[in-house]
Amino acid sequence: MSTEKQDLESVTKDFGEATAKTKDAIFDEAMWVNIGVISIKVILIAIAAGIVVRLVKAIIRKSFSVRIKGPLKYNERRQQTLSKLLENITAYVIYFMAIVAILSAFSINVTGLIAGAGVLGLAVGFGAQNLVRDIITGFFIIFEDQFSVGDFVRIGVAEGTVEEIGLRTTKVKGVGGEMFIFPNGNITDVVNFSINNSIAVVDVNVAYNADINKVESLIQGFLGTLQDKYEQIIKPPEFLGVQSLTPTEMVVRIVAETLPMQHFAVARGMRRDLKEFLDENNIEVPLPQMVMMQRPQQTPPK
Repeated sequence: MSTEKQDLESVTKDFGEATAKTKDAIFDEAMWVNIGVISIKVILIAIAAGIVVRLVKAIIRKSFSVRIKGPLKYNERRQQTLSKLLENITAYVIYFMAIVAILSAFSINVTGLIAGAGVLGLAVGFGAQNLVRDIITGFFIIFEDQFSVGDFVRIGVAEGTVEEIGLRTTKVKGVGGEMFIFPNGNITDVVNFSINNSIAVVDVNVAYNADINKVESLIQGFLGTLQDKYEQIIKPPEFLGVQSLTPTEMVVRIVAETLPMQHFAVARGMRRDLKEFLDENNIEVPLPQMVMMQRPQQTPPK
């Protein structure tokens, strides 16, 4: 019984000491002051980092907009791309510095942590070859000006407008609003529709009984008025002549050189204007016709 009593007293004593220590810790004014100071530091660091990131991004955007509007000529596509890239790099650097400052607030040895992270990063780097490839490819995409933010491109099966070129990925917004995200290292074949001027192609169907010389003369006169109507047209549109002959109609072709990616809108406007012009000049547009033949009934032999 004496042994059990001693054990019970020992447990009671330990529990009492633990309770006393917990009570002392809870009501330790210095500890709570220290926690409050650390919390305030963390909050201030996070708020300051967010403000600095927004401020620096605004300065970058403002500086590039001033350069674009200045007397010197700059490539607007390239300026937008570099602006986006600098904004991303700025955010990465500032947020990294904020994390280091927060760790320092918790009295963590940042120097040793960074040294250890460097060794770990070297080890991970051998296995992160795809990441390194993405970053290097992204650098050459920007350096060689293969495409820029705002360009209309086709990458693989995706077709749309480049929204962002980052250090690792490229974002392309499709015509339907879908967002395609490509690792830069996977971008091999790119078709850029925004570098050179576009060509609007309009085919006009004309009936066989129409006077082709009259049609050509009228359309030539009509094309001379289009450049004043459409500011997207770079050169006067050209009448190329008869493009093809089908069993029911003649097809004549008109082409117009436009600003990059403006050929769709110009072609739609030209078709509408051509329809009104042809109606005003009584030029017949062929309609589908169906010819039905009926064999004469044969009288049965007597």
